[in-house]
Amino acid sequence: MIILAIESSCDETSAAVVEGRRVLSNVIATQIADHRIYGGVVPEIASRKHTEAISRVCDGAVEEAGISYGDIDAVAVTFAPGLIGALLVGVNFAKGLSMSLGVPLIPVHHLRSHIAANYIAFPELEPPFLCLLVSGGNTVIAEVDDYTSFKILGETRDDAAGECFDKTARKMGLQYPGGVTLDKIATVADTAKYPLPFPKSGAGEYDFSFSGLKTAVINLIHNASQKGEQPDVPVICATVRQRVCDMLIGNTLKAAENYGFKKIALAGGVSANSELRARMKAECEKRGLELYFPPLEYCGDNAAMVGVQGYYEYKSGNISDSSLNAVATLPINYR
Repeated sequence: MIILAIESSCDETSAAVVEGRRVLSNVIATQIADHRIYGGVVPEIASRKHTEAISRVCDGAVEEAGISYGDIDAVAVTFAPGLIGALLVGVNFAKGLSMSLGVPLIPVHHLRSHIAANYIAFPELEPPFLCLLVSGGNTVIAEVDDYTSFKILGETRDDAAGECFDKTARKMGLQYPGGVTLDKIATVADTAKYPLPFPKSGAGEYDFSFSGLKTAVINLIHNASQKGEQPDVPVICATVRQRVCDMLIGNTLKAAENYGFKKIALAGGVSANSELRARMKAECEKRGLELYFPPLEYCGDNAAMVGVQGYYEYKSGNISDSSLNAVATLPINYR
């Protein structure tokens, strides 16, 4: 089954052609340069850029795959969650393409597709397993019971981990995308020099809270500025990264132990973080756990992962029609 997949949930316009778990093409038009001047994604600009790029990336994906539009068996598209204007561009284009080709339309949840990025790299990976899904907008520990069945064990109660990275980086004057830059320039954490808090959620046992850490860094920078001091940015970056990874890894391993999981996967943009990957790998090896995380090229938003998840959504009977609409917020375990 050949699926043309479309992703436009934030600031990447992407189209891909997949056959099951096999990726035949994956084309991405990035908007980083357009948003860098603002220090973050501007939703209106993102929507306009998607509109400009979507036809081109779809044509490119079909050409790169060595097929024609007539060879496509279904169209998959990210419909939730994300920036509503950005999502609408992809959803409406996919609906038109589905109707014109006379093929099924497959709605795909963005977080589910991030998990599916692991299926591309690891043909042997099958549910059930535990997944830590970390991005700029979401931080979730999910029990993956089946390809389309999920249970949320823990989630952030305020900011996502990626948002904490991005906003603290912006406050330190780092180049957008902040989380990536923070990871690159971080040196060695020093909690004696910068005793940043270790926030804990008062809700569920595996839940997260990152707003307190973000606020502490902002106040630290403000105080240094008022005193005319120059903060040690690389050390602050390393200390922030350590604190976030402490929380992510600690809660995930605790959930794995309590629920008896032997397989753990990482997913989402923040799964590219060097410390998270290295420390989680070491901890899993120490405990005899299997760990999976996607190659860097599939950590960020891309349509290949949408297509692979779309394949499993189709097999489960999740098909839509022209009434499909974009949804800004929707839990991964929606029905």
